[in-house]
Amino acid sequence: MREYIIRRLLLLVPIMIGVSFLTFATFRIIPGDAAILICQFSCTDEVLEDIRADLGLDKPFYEQYWDWLSDIPQGDLGSSFFTRLPVTEELGRRLPVTVELMVMAMGMALLLGIPTGILSAVRPGTVLDVVARVSSVFMISIPSFFLGIMILVFGNSLFNWSPPNFGTGRAVTFIDVFQGDGSITDNLETFFFPALVLAMGIAAVIMRLTRSSMLEVMRNDYIRTAWSKGLRERAVVWRHALKNAMIPVATIIGLQVGALIGGSVIIESVFGLNGMGIYLLEGILRRDLLVVQSLVLIFATVYVLINLFVDLAYAWLDPRIRYG
Repeated sequence: MREYIIRRLLLLVPIMIGVSFLTFATFRIIPGDAAILICQFSCTDEVLEDIRADLGLDKPFYEQYWDWLSDIPQGDLGSSFFTRLPVTEELGRRLPVTVELMVMAMGMALLLGIPTGILSAVRPGTVLDVVARVSSVFMISIPSFFLGIMILVFGNSLFNWSPPNFGTGRAVTFIDVFQGDGSITDNLETFFFPALVLAMGIAAVIMRLTRSSMLEVMRNDYIRTAWSKGLRERAVVWRHALKNAMIPVATIIGLQVGALIGGSVIIESVFGLNGMGIYLLEGILRRDLLVVQSLVLIFATVYVLINLFVDLAYAWLDPRIRYG
């Protein structure tokens, strides 16, 4: 197991280099120039050249990439072309917002998806099963940005409610609550509905896969043997069936981290949460190369590490699995 983890962590290095290189190269291919956006279109050629030289955009492609890559081991991700603030400084302010949003969303998705999928599989064909399946289709079909907008519109028009600090660019995170800069109520009002909207589509996918996996496991011979021995339904489902059924579910949970990352960009924009999603979107629109490059690297690292943890969870779910 230890050798497997070390190999996977070592493999992370070339993967991250490849991701960063592709992102850097893509930004050089896409039309647009950050210097023009900074100086506007009325600038003279001489002024544009000075701005490019100041930003380092006049250097060859490989030299720009190496300058950025060689500073990463020192904890330096570069600075924004527009604000001139270090990316690490912005991350310290925005990272807690995105982390709390994603953790709450995944927690809600698991709480909504797994128990519902299990109950639907244990009681197939019942009203509960039909309601669960129809609800999952409903949750998958509604775009998250539309649902978020509807929550804001109806919450304001019918209940005169809007999230705390909505439109100010400030979100009350758990860190703020811990430091005394906000209350638990403000924190929940800020993140509950964005997390719920982000979780609904993921919960539907988890629910449907949990149901199908449980149905398949419940047909196995060892489950029939457990029933014939007179074991209670709870023991059969939770002790014998659930662990084996959770292996494909664990896989899809790891893959859904990508949906969380992509969804956070949209949900943060809708609810005005000033996190990494909005930071990434602003960087793309403004051609802020180092911001986009750094955030893509962080998101890719998180995605790979989460899937490593999922792979390691297989050995706990099924003791027959061994990593060498």
